[in-house]
This record gives sequence, structure tokens and C-alpha cells, in this order.
Amino acid sequence: MFTVYVLYTRLYGKSYVGYTSDLAGRLISHNELGQKGWTKKYRPWEVVFTEEYPTKKEAMAREKWLKSGIGREYVKHQIEKWLGS
Repeated sequence: MFTVYVLYTRLYGKSYVGYTSDLAGRLISHNELGQKGWTKKYRPWEVVFTEEYPTKKEAMAREKWLKSGIGREYVKHQIEKWLGS
């Protein structure tokens, strides 16, 4: 299984979309282990929402859509919903 995920940092108001086969490990990488990259600059990250896909191809396609114009609007809505809860 592959997980498409959206991370959000309250401190900076930024989001990040990715996919992985190990969400717990990937979150640790984003928040603690990563030594370089975009997400290191905006720690700490929280998981806003996730979606499960049986294949890497499907997860990659969903990640790509979430990074598109309409996908970014969907992500923004999910973050607003998550912050309201």
C-alpha cells in the first residue's frame, strides 16, 4: 500500500504533498532526520490528511493531481477543515 499525504506547518502556514509506503518513517524524516531539502526549513510538520492506494502508480497520479491548480484548492480546503476541528 502507498499513502498520499498532506503535511502542514502551523508555524509557517505552509503545506507539503507527498507519497510513501511508510508514513510514520516519512514523517520522522520530514521532522527530524532530513538534513537538507525544502521541508527541513519549515519544521515542525503535522499530518493533515492521508489517502491509501494499492499501487505506486496510483499514488503518484494522485500526488500529481494534488499539486495541480484544482488540487491545491482541494488541499487548502482540507487544511481549513482540519484547522477548524
